[in-house]
Amino acid sequence: MISVIIKWIVVLLAILNFGYMLFDGSRALIKGDYIRPQSGKYAGRLGPWSKLVKAIGINPESTAMKSFFMVWGVAGLLITCFYSMNFSWAKNGMIIMNILSLWYLVPGTASSILQIILLLLRR
Repeated sequence: MISVIIKWIVVLLAILNFGYMLFDGSRALIKGDYIRPQSGKYAGRLGPWSKLVKAIGINPESTAMKSFFMVWGVAGLLITCFYSMNFSWAKNGMIIMNILSLWYLVPGTASSILQIILLLLRR
C-alpha cells in the first residue's frame, strides 16, 4: 500500500514539474516570454535557473531554450506516463530524468530531489 502511495506522489510531482516546464516553454514560444513574477522582490525576473544557463553560454530567453523547456517537459511527462503504467525501465528513467532536472533551480530542484528519494525508497 505504501509503495502505491509513493508511486502516485511521484507521478503527481512529476506532472507538476514537467507539465509546468512544457506549459512555460510553450507559452514563451507563443507569447515571447516566460511566466515571471509581476510584483515583489523578483518582479520581472526569471528564476535562478536562468543564471545557471547563462553561465554555460545559453541565452535563457532564446528560442532554443524555450524549445528545450518544451521538449524536456514532454520527455518528462512521457516517462512519467510509462512509470505510471509500470514499464520495467521507467523507474530508472524517472531517476535519470530527475537527476538531469536538478538544474531547474528552486521548484524543479526541490521536486526532483523529493522524487529521487521516493523512487529510491519504493521497491
